[in-house]
Amino acid sequence: MKVEAYTDGAARGNPGPGGYGAVLTYVAPSGKRHTLELSGGFERTTNNRMEILGVVAALEALTRPCEVCIHSDSQYVVKAFNDHWVEGWIRRGWKTAGKKPVKNVDLWRRLLAAKEPHEVRFVWVKGHAGNPLNERCDELATHAADHGPREVDRGFEEGAAG
Repeated sequence: MKVEAYTDGAARGNPGPGGYGAVLTYVAPSGKRHTLELSGGFERTTNNRMEILGVVAALEALTRPCEVCIHSDSQYVVKAFNDHWVEGWIRRGWKTAGKKPVKNVDLWRRLLAAKEPHEVRFVWVKGHAGNPLNERCDELATHAADHGPREVDRGFEEGAAG
């Protein structure tokens, strides 16, 4: 099954509340078209962690292996997979070239686990006015940041975010 996913993260300051949104669209084997909207919020996190969480939420929502195209306005997430940053960090033991710990390791590991059963590709959606995909993702993330249930991002608190 092919799934289109549109994600966005919008942190509202640090340590202010943050939110992420994801929209999945797909055609079921029955031929019926479906849309699934996901959103959530955190009291303490960073913008990059929100971007990762939007992708993780989209992938974890899938109950069977799929072909997934993730549309994201985050160059951070898209470049990480297109340039194989994560695989490079794994080979170096999650250290940067300067031997410093890589940031967001907890979320990268979660993302790799969520991605594993699927065939995933990423497309960078340039964030500019008039782009309906970007505007829809922004709308979801803003709703999550402003109205979603709050929880503390424990990875951020423990310093995993860097």
